[in-house]
Amino acid sequence: MTIGRHLLRVALCAALLPGWAFAQTIITPEAFLDAAVGKTLTFYEIRSGGLVGTEQFLSRRVSVWREEGQSCVYGQITTPNGQICFLYDNDPDGMPVCWWPFLHEDRLMVRLASFAEGEIQEVRSITEVSLNCPNAPTS
Repeated sequence: MTIGRHLLRVALCAALLPGWAFAQTIITPEAFLDAAVGKTLTFYEIRSGGLVGTEQFLSRRVSVWREEGQSCVYGQITTPNGQICFLYDNDPDGMPVCWWPFLHEDRLMVRLASFAEGEIQEVRSITEVSLNCPNAPTS
């Protein structure tokens, strides 16, 4: 999969965290957002290959997430400790979901920041197509 020249250039210029994993290039949350803001990314679970959902990055602080067949959920984006975190409007425990973005064999991936679960998702498409969600927040 080709993730696009812009994203690849951003990723290759991003700061690396040495020793994290062989053949993986860590992408800073800031570099990830530089490439993602204004775009819509589609995520697939790496083990099963199943569609997880689609996220539109409205700004560096707000995104909208939609799982297949579900309604839109807005999220607040933060970037603590080298992670990109999302606190969604429908999150019952009020705890953000955090990820480490990285490149593996020129494929853009994110790994759940919880070592216990370790879920990895692959970004298979990056477009400028809106999710057309109602009542999008402006900030």
